[in-house]
Amino acid sequence: MILTRDLRKSFGPVQALAGLSFAMAEGELAALLGANGAGKSTLLRLISGLSRPSSGSAEVAGFDVRRQPQEVRRRIGVVSHQTFLYEDLSAEENLHFYGRMYSVAGLQERSDELLAMMELWPRRTDLVRTFSRGMQQRLALARAMLHQPTVLLLDEPFTGLDLHAIDLLTSFIEEASAGRVTVLMTLHDPDYALAHSRRLFVLHQGRLVIDQPSEQVRKGDILPFFREK
Repeated sequence: MILTRDLRKSFGPVQALAGLSFAMAEGELAALLGANGAGKSTLLRLISGLSRPSSGSAEVAGFDVRRQPQEVRRRIGVVSHQTFLYEDLSAEENLHFYGRMYSVAGLQERSDELLAMMELWPRRTDLVRTFSRGMQQRLALARAMLHQPTVLLLDEPFTGLDLHAIDLLTSFIEEASAGRVTVLMTLHDPDYALAHSRRLFVLHQGRLVIDQPSEQVRKGDILPFFREK
């Protein structure tokens, strides 16, 4: 579902990614760890087509992110630090807006289903600007899953959330993976990553220094790469 070959990204003289090559299969659930500035968000932006690589290539479901960006966007859902929600629309109106963009069949039913799953049904007609951070993040995940993508990219999805919201999103992500959605999420919490992912990537200074099944990685293997230099 995700394939990168010698993927590189530079910002002037600064090399953010230094030749990443890896593949993720259908239904894989992977955590991407690393210190601030390691290149985690940059990698997700390249895979999603929001940024262009300096060299190398990335594919999603067999489609090249540079040459076939429209096909890639149809197959991915993205949750980042920005929710991409319209604060002066209701939760339901936001989902309907994005659903029309993606020509989602049975939009009302799909929207209702996701609002219920995210425990937002009682607030579905309320404006998003009245929502807490956790509620907005839950709605952002519903937005990302609305068109039933085959790949889900999550950039620090649990930032600022309470324990209930974290548990709710965790269950949703694990169910999506079980439903054959490929999930790649950036995290800062090694304990969560080890407990809730099946594959672990660690980036350090733009290079992939760990790529192993999570059960084979110890916390002590990860911590040295969280020391920023």
